[in-house]
Amino acid sequence: MARPSRFSSRALVLTIAVVATGSVFQNGPAKAAASGPFLSHQALYELSLIKSRGSNAINGARGRILYNFSGSACEGYTSEFRQVSELDSGEGKLALSDLRSTSWEDAAGKSYRFKIDARMNDNESAPVDGVAERAGDHITVKLKQPVAKTFNLDGNIVFPTEQIQHIIAAARAGKSVLELAVYDGSDNGEKVYNTLSVIGQPIPGDKTITSPDPSTANDQMKSQTRWPVTVSYYDRDAKAKDGEQTPVYAMSFELFENGVSRALVLDYNDFVISGAMGKFEVKDSKPCK
Repeated sequence: MARPSRFSSRALVLTIAVVATGSVFQNGPAKAAASGPFLSHQALYELSLIKSRGSNAINGARGRILYNFSGSACEGYTSEFRQVSELDSGEGKLALSDLRSTSWEDAAGKSYRFKIDARMNDNESAPVDGVAERAGDHITVKLKQPVAKTFNLDGNIVFPTEQIQHIIAAARAGKSVLELAVYDGSDNGEKVYNTLSVIGQPIPGDKTITSPDPSTANDQMKSQTRWPVTVSYYDRDAKAKDGEQTPVYAMSFELFENGVSRALVLDYNDFVISGAMGKFEVKDSKPCK
């Protein structure tokens, strides 16, 4: 089963804490305006099964995501991520996945370094290790693992922090739909996903919440506006059937204007998993001099 690894990669992309400026990019996705201070923090998400459907239905799911984010616009941003999950397919068949990822991204979106290690039922797969550099109208990716390889991508493709940056910028501008192509080094390090983000109406920080969590209770977060967002991921290499392509998965969440995500819901067609925030801690960060 490869889905837990994909689940982890997508969660990695969408829990990265970034903050966007108030204006939307004017010259394409790679030309986003510079961002302000990002929020350094640690977050713990508790995973559980919401529903199961289809021919590959599962009986249960549980796990945790532990996420650390730190850095500044001067030194770039570092994220450390670990997710352990267990899927129960019935009749005593359990699939245990353990994914660890570290990445660093230049604040201007010019450079992205990543390393992803995945293990399924104690079987370790080849790690993905590489760097992507933006230059002019293209991005050059140099992989060390799983195989040494160099290739180019279109310059309008965005990295993980850029993706969230553009979503927030679009939300602030009152836009409800945003399309982006995203590269994060997941799968074999060569995959690019087309994404469609649907953004709901803003939720003011002082609005009463029916299901509070540590992020909504934090004093630094109470003044933050957030938006309900659903991002659908499409395999860029897959061909549409009957003129319509089905997303590989979709992720819904509430996105704060400082980049923190809460109330995660991941829909993998055959099953749906929630990620409720269990712990949240704001970390000290050094401002640019």
